Amino acid sequence: MSAPQYVPGHGLLAGRSAVVTAAAGAGIGGATARKFLEEGARIVIGDAHARRLKETEQAFAEEFGVDRVASLPCDVTDETQVQALFALAEQAHGGLDIVVNNAGLGGTAELTEMTDEQWTRVLDVTLNGTFRCTRAALRSLKAAGRGGVVVNNASVVGWRAQSGQAHYAAAKAGVMALTRCAAIEAAEYGVRVNAVAPSLAMHPHLVKVTSAELLDELTEKEAFGRYAEPWEIANVIVFLASGYSSYMTGEVVSVSNRHA
Repeated sequence: MSAPQYVPGHGLLAGRSAVVTAAAGAGIGGATARKFLEEGARIVIGDAHARRLKETEQAFAEEFGVDRVASLPCDVTDETQVQALFALAEQAHGGLDIVVNNAGLGGTAELTEMTDEQWTRVLDVTLNGTFRCTRAALRSLKAAGRGGVVVNNASVVGWRAQSGQAHYAAAKAGVMALTRCAAIEAAEYGVRVNAVAPSLAMHPHLVKVTSAELLDELTEKEAFGRYAEPWEIANVIVFLASGYSSYMTGEVVSVSNRHA
């Protein structure tokens, strides 16, 4: 099945301010940042790769306007950098309405060969980083008192067993549990917390950390016989960030077409 046509924006996030982590590049974060701009939002983007982040900010500013995009390097394993990113949202756009926690780290290693460092690094970026940013988001949104939305990026690997992915699967399962618990705590002040769980979304970084053989195998298992484009995942994130999902919180939405 060929890739579908790109869906244009419909102003679903007009006038809203968002933070998107790991948003520099061609993956889900970058696609989400672009989609948010196309839907009318103002954004603050963070990423651990400072040069690529600045290039992304400049490209977005040229296309959508310098007043609608700001950036700050942010390693989500560093609490000081996380705090600075959220402070920038207040400074640049006068507040915060939406947070997309996209930062994550994968890799492939059999459990018997996996080092403590490999395990800890994946958990610290993918799970602990999402915790740090969710905590910062809820503190900001609670203080503002006007509701808001948090969308976390999980993965179907958090449900499915996959060889060589014990650290990543454990981290993403943790993101799902964190999402559900945060949703319960945030409901009383009108903040919704949901997650997407993509199956296979292709981007350049994935090719670097996953073998071609595994990617081919996973692609063949998809009902459409293809991987997702990052913007297809971003479309679902837009839905969860918009008023169209106003009754949803604590949900993990599978963005997949594989059921085994």
